[in-house]
This record gives sequence, C-alpha cells and structure tokens, in this order.
Amino acid sequence: MRFELGVVSLAAICAVAFVLPVWSHHSHGNYVDTFTDLEGVVKEVHLVVPHSWVYLEVKDAKGEPQVWALEATGRAQLQNIGVTRDYVKPGDTVKVRCHPLRDGTNGCLLGFLKAKDGTVKDWDGNNAKLPTDF
Repeated sequence: MRFELGVVSLAAICAVAFVLPVWSHHSHGNYVDTFTDLEGVVKEVHLVVPHSWVYLEVKDAKGEPQVWALEATGRAQLQNIGVTRDYVKPGDTVKVRCHPLRDGTNGCLLGFLKAKDGTVKDWDGNNAKLPTDF
C-alpha cells in the first residue's frame, strides 16, 4: 500500500510539473487587455505551429517605418477558418486589431486581421464575434 501511494504521489507531481509550463505558455499575461488598431504593409507571414507570426511594417507618429511582430494561433486553426498562404502575402496592406505587449515594444497578440480583400478573420483562434467597427 505504501509503495502504491508513493507511485500515485510521484505521478501527480509529474503531471503538475508538465501542466504548469504549458498553462503559463498559453497565458496572455505579456499583453495588455485592451485592443489597439494598426494598419500597415505585410513584410512576412509564417503559418507555423505552435504559433503563427505576421510581421507588419507600420508608420510611427513621425512617419518612420516600424516592424511589428504579431503573434497568432497555430497553422491548423488558421487553416480551419480559411487562412492559406495566399490569403495574406508580403506586400499586402492590412488592418489589425491586437493586444500590444506590456513592455511597449513593437509586438502584439493578434486578434483580428482585415485582409486586402476586405474580409476579417479572428487570428487568435477562439472564434470571437467579428467586430462591426473594424
């Protein structure tokens, strides 16, 4: 009985040790809670796993170009909503609504992206209701 209790305890400790890093990895704690809208030219698109990335060149207040790194959900979830390699390409002008990084650097957790063709999709993967004011 004592041996079985030790094995069960060890299994529980291992399970917690593996779950906590995954849970914290999927935290949105690095990003502010409010949305920011940006418009710019797509420089790169990486539809990969576990997170996809869009690099967007945005003009700052002085008109200088700044590259923003936009983190999105993984490739499979994006494909499920119709995002393909041809949906957004380098050179396209797009509008995004995202949660900026708390540290003020040029990065966002991508929520919505309005593509060149005018369609809007939720790139965060949670199938949120599309905004009507976007």
